[in-house]
Amino acid sequence: MEKVEIISINKIENLPKTSGVYLFYTKSLNPKPYALTPIYIGKAINIKSRVKNHFSQPSYRDNLFIDKVDKIGFINTNSEIEALILEANLIKKYQPKYNVIWKDDKNYFYVAIAQNNQKIPYIFITHQLQTTNYKLPTKYIGPFVEGQALKKTLRFLRKAFPYYTSARHPKIKCTYCHLDLCPGPQLNLPEYKKNIKKLILILQGKRSAVIKSLRKEMKIASRASQFEEAGKIRDRIFALQQIMNHTHILENSKLEVQNPKLKGRIECYDVSNIQGKLATGSMVVFINGRPDKSQYKKFKIKMKNEPNDIAMLKEVLQRRFAHPEWPYPNAILIDGGKAQLNIAIKVREQFHRIVPLVMSIAKGKQELYIEGRKNPIPLKQLPQEIYNLVKQLDDEAHRFAITYHKKLRKKNLLQ
Repeated sequence: MEKVEIISINKIENLPKTSGVYLFYTKSLNPKPYALTPIYIGKAINIKSRVKNHFSQPSYRDNLFIDKVDKIGFINTNSEIEALILEANLIKKYQPKYNVIWKDDKNYFYVAIAQNNQKIPYIFITHQLQTTNYKLPTKYIGPFVEGQALKKTLRFLRKAFPYYTSARHPKIKCTYCHLDLCPGPQLNLPEYKKNIKKLILILQGKRSAVIKSLRKEMKIASRASQFEEAGKIRDRIFALQQIMNHTHILENSKLEVQNPKLKGRIECYDVSNIQGKLATGSMVVFINGRPDKSQYKKFKIKMKNEPNDIAMLKEVLQRRFAHPEWPYPNAILIDGGKAQLNIAIKVREQFHRIVPLVMSIAKGKQELYIEGRKNPIPLKQLPQEIYNLVKQLDDEAHRFAITYHKKLRKKNLLQ
C-alpha cells in the first residue's frame, strides 16, 4: 500500500488537486507519523477541494471531529475508482472512530461473493455481513462508503471479468451474455473461478498483481501458439488498465473538474452532408487537452445517399470501433443531442469497448448531454476550462468533416 504523506493543518493549500484518499489525525495522538492513527478517512476527486470543504462548510457529522484535527494525510491515486477501493481498504485496516460510529444510521456497502449449490461464485452488493440465507460461505469485500460509485466500478470491472449476479442462470443466453458481461449457460468453471479471484484482488487494491498474472498467462498462451487466447488476455489487460486509470473529465453530480490538465484521450465525431449527398464523417483526437492531428480519421459514408444523420453517425462509430489497433479513448464527444448520445452508447455496447464517458453537444440549445445523467447541462454552467475544451473539440470535428466533404464535392464536379 502506498505511503501516506502527512502535513500540518495549516498547510492545507499544499494538498494536491488530484483524486485520492485523505486521512484526518487528532491532536491528542503522538505527532510522529508512525504513531498516528486516523480518526476519519475519506476519498475525493480533488483532495484539496474536498478537505477544504470539511473546514469551510462542515456538516453535522464534520462538527463531531473537525476541531480535533491536527494533521492531514493523503495518498494520490490515478482515478476515482482506485480512490474508492483504497478508501475501503484503509477504513477496514484502521477502523477510524468517526467512520465507524456512523454505522447505525449510515450503512456501508460490501461486495459479496457467494456460491450456489454447485459452488459457482456469483457477485452482488449488500449492506449485510451476516446472513443465514446462504448455505455455503460468503466472502465480503469492503466497507465501501458510496453505493453509486461502487456500482459504477463493478459495472466497469464486469467488462473485463464477466460474472454472475445470481445463483441461477437460465439455460439460454441472457441480455448480459450478449454484452459479454456474463459467462453464459455454458460455463468454463476453472477459467471463471480464476477471473473471480482476479476481480477480488482488484477490489482489495492489488491491481499490479493481477496485471502481472495476466501478462504471464498471455506469454504462456503465445508460446503455445494459442494466439486467439493470447489476444483475449491482451484485450482484458487493456480493458483493465483503461478502467483503473480512468479519471472522469466531468463529475456528473457536482460538475467539478477532476483533473485541471484534462489528461487522457478524447475523441469527437461529426457528420457533414447536403441532403445525404457525399456524406462524410470525422474523428478528431485530443490528448491531454491538445489536438493530435496525426490521429485524426476521416470517413466517406458508405450507406445509401439519404439524409439520416443518426444512421451516418452509427456507421462512423461502427467503423471506428472495428479498429482495435487504434487506442481507445477515455471519453467521446458527439455532435448532436440525446438521439446521437444514445446511438453512441448503443454502438459502444455492441462492440463491448471500454469508453468510460460518452457525451453529446447540442449546439442549437447550447446544452451538453452526459451518459447516465437525466437532464442536459447548459454549456454556460460548465467550468470555463471544460467549456473551452468541449467547444474546441466540436469546432475541430466540424471543420475536419466539412473540409473532407468539400474535397469530395470538388472532386465530384470535376468528373
